[in-house]
Amino acid sequence: MSGTSEGPTPAAGLTRPGITESDVAKSPGAGPVAPASGGRLTDAAAPALTDLAEAAAAAVFTDLAQPSPVFTELAQSAPAGPAEPLPGLTELTPPAPPEPAAPADPTRSAASAGSAEPSSAPFRPAFRLAPVPLAVVDRDGLVVVANDALGSLLGVPADTLAGQVATDLVDLASDARTWHAYREVLRGRQARLRCTRRLKHPDGHSLWVQVTAAPLAPESEGVLLSLTDITARRELQARLRHLQMHDPVTLLPNRTLFFERLSAALEAESYEQSTTGRIGLCYLDLDGFKAINDTLGHRVGDRLLAAVAERLTRCADEAGYGRPSAPLVARLGGDEFALLVEESTGTEQLAGLAESVLEALQAPFEISGRRLSVSASIGVVERHAAGTTATALMQAADTTLYWAKADGKARWTLFDPERNAHRMTRQALASTLRQAIERGEFTLEYQPLVGMEDGRLRGVEALVRWNHPEFGMLTPNRFIGLAEEEGAIVPLGRWILATACRQARRWHLEHPDEPPIFVSVNVAVRQVWDSDLIADVAAILAETGLEPRLLQLELTESAVMGSAGRPIQVLQALSDMGVGIAIDDFGTGYSNLAYLSRLPVSGLKLDGAFVRGFEHTERDAAARPSPADEVIVEAMIQLAHRLGLTVTAECVETSDQASRLRRIGCDTGQGWLYSRPVSADRISDLLDGRACRRP
Repeated sequence: MSGTSEGPTPAAGLTRPGITESDVAKSPGAGPVAPASGGRLTDAAAPALTDLAEAAAAAVFTDLAQPSPVFTELAQSAPAGPAEPLPGLTELTPPAPPEPAAPADPTRSAASAGSAEPSSAPFRPAFRLAPVPLAVVDRDGLVVVANDALGSLLGVPADTLAGQVATDLVDLASDARTWHAYREVLRGRQARLRCTRRLKHPDGHSLWVQVTAAPLAPESEGVLLSLTDITARRELQARLRHLQMHDPVTLLPNRTLFFERLSAALEAESYEQSTTGRIGLCYLDLDGFKAINDTLGHRVGDRLLAAVAERLTRCADEAGYGRPSAPLVARLGGDEFALLVEESTGTEQLAGLAESVLEALQAPFEISGRRLSVSASIGVVERHAAGTTATALMQAADTTLYWAKADGKARWTLFDPERNAHRMTRQALASTLRQAIERGEFTLEYQPLVGMEDGRLRGVEALVRWNHPEFGMLTPNRFIGLAEEEGAIVPLGRWILATACRQARRWHLEHPDEPPIFVSVNVAVRQVWDSDLIADVAAILAETGLEPRLLQLELTESAVMGSAGRPIQVLQALSDMGVGIAIDDFGTGYSNLAYLSRLPVSGLKLDGAFVRGFEHTERDAAARPSPADEVIVEAMIQLAHRLGLTVTAECVETSDQASRLRRIGCDTGQGWLYSRPVSADRISDLLDGRACRRP
């Protein structure tokens, strides 16, 4: 009978935990040990049988160690010569001879000897027939006697166990801690040892036993070893754990087992012993699965998931060929799967695995007589295991999966730290937008709109800035999109409109002798839908005293062109109030010129892409732009003038650009050639001079 522990045999002196399910009592006066429930004993019967077995073992051991008068008579009648030891007592040290005493009454001695024999005789059958596997072990660790139940459990005759080393029979020396505790029990310095061992039966099958070692009575100088067969219990536990740790639909490891493996791989002991010290993860979500599940039912959906799991497992097996281990494939829930690569060799390995998964899912699935197709979006993360956590790795994988879906699905995307930092910043900004409005962290700057003919200041565009306490001064492109997504654009837009109108009125009051300049304010289309923009504008104009003609609202071309219903009605009402309406970034959106004539629009702002086409001078023949750029811009300006609209060119940065725009009839220009966005005080200085730079 060979024994194997639950782990590899450590070198002597190791102190790592080795006692499984141990129950060690330090008090030397501890009572008898009751075997754990299982085997052939009920929980109620086990203590009584164990007590009886201990008493029997003690009596047998004492009886064997101290021969009765019958044995003495046999010894005296035996021929002279060396005595043969009794079976099972070859290694026992005989007790010390008694002190000489006065002759006793022979009748009294015979009576006393006769009374001692019956006192131990009844326990011999109880020990031998006890259903609990038992053995008496001497202080040297050798089996003195074993009962039939132990022999049956170990698959050998019970009488052959006498004289054998107990630790070899039940594998108590396979780890340092158990071996030390067992020796302490043998020496009488520890009251009890309980551990679990996996043994090998002679017929080849394995069995699990719970081993208990406890000293007998002090005068017996022996240890009782009892075993309980817990194989059925362990097998049931293994089956229950498998059910607990595996998905019932795909039979893959579930989320619980996946995170257990992931956490173990990220422990210092694991990655320090690995060959690469790195870890990789492919986190994927099926594209189009929800539609199949909703239309064809969960039964078909479950079969599809099982078929996907088979292909993923095949990909993992192929990826693991020639490597220490194959990637772990797990279903994390719904249509989400993960492939965990321990000891990854770099991003190329993970990229190759992701590519193989996408290729494997391309072929249609035959499910219930239907050909179904799904694809997958995969987030790929690969990094050093040291310094990362399971939570951080999964957050990175989830973020990257979101990027893959946003980029068009049916693809894999590698985690990008810079992109993630931008996303984190974006999230931090989104979470504090509304509070920033209340705290007054926003401010306005104004960029002049200059007449192309005379270079005089005609108006300004109000541009919002966010003076963030952590990230510094932020331009609109960093937070306007967030404000629209989060719904904060309505209160922010209302604040911008009120602040700009109040400032325009102040400029007019400070320069009463000069023609007033208009202020242009950008309006998001969500402000038209989610607020009463007409009422807001009317209230602000009334509050600030600004004339409606000195206010211009800018909307992007994509927000105005093709709109119908409420947006057009709102714009028409604002136009009827005398407020100017301008289309911003004109030429980059729908460019539906026929529809333009039916909009309540008073001006166009040409996108800077057209103006940048005028950048090079005529002397630079090698870099001279195509004449088509100027022809297109000239045609748009002429069309706008025919419709009664003014035209403003954005991004004017050079004198050559300004000269060409002036030559083809552009009304006003805006750009760094004239001025960058500046504070309200700087606009007041420009008003004092009334003229910006004229090329």
